[in-house]
Amino acid sequence: MTTVEICVSDVPAALAAEAAGAHRLELCADLGQGGTTPSIGTVEVALRTLSRAALRVMVRPRGGDFVVSGVEQEVMLADIAAIRALPNPHGLALGVVVGALTADGDLDLPLLRRAVDAAGPLPVTVHKAFDELPDQLTALEQVVGLGADAILTSGGAPTALAGAAPIAALHARAAGRIRVIAAGGIRSHNVAEVLAATRATEIHLRAPVEQQGREATDPSEVRRVVALAG
Repeated sequence: MTTVEICVSDVPAALAAEAAGAHRLELCADLGQGGTTPSIGTVEVALRTLSRAALRVMVRPRGGDFVVSGVEQEVMLADIAAIRALPNPHGLALGVVVGALTADGDLDLPLLRRAVDAAGPLPVTVHKAFDELPDQLTALEQVVGLGADAILTSGGAPTALAGAAPIAALHARAAGRIRVIAAGGIRSHNVAEVLAATRATEIHLRAPVEQQGREATDPSEVRRVVALAG
């Protein structure tokens, strides 16, 4: 079965996506900046009110580039510690999503190692900062060595369909050692094509709809994607 992860920006959207059948949620703030760390209150209420879906929490101190300063690194580690300390009354599968690059455009391996260590038993996904790397197959081996759980990627392309061949290559190289989550422009009208072309078993998408002047999650689109992903 294909795992469908829906990116959401608040608790109402998370609840709507869960009710529509999403298997996992990525909870972020400020999606216009590509996602930043949500408030600890938001995470606490999500853990208290969700009942089934796995939850991944974005840990990213700001929008913009992925080069993280020393004080921003401390913010990330403090956020991971705070997330770990929250009550999880329904025993949801909880994890964090991180990523960082050096000024030279490589993975910031020391910081990512600190983040994985800080997460402890929580699984760690490396986010789409991965798509800025020129040699993704080598980077995959580095991420495996860190002990991260998953990589979120569009294969370095604007969309998962455009990056289908690199995603398929990453999936083959991973060989079950790490999960490769296909992302980028996935919707119900192309999800079958994405799955066939990438060989992905996990997909990540937003299902946006405008509601009262703001972006919300469209439960009908989530249901369609889950049904078509099979």
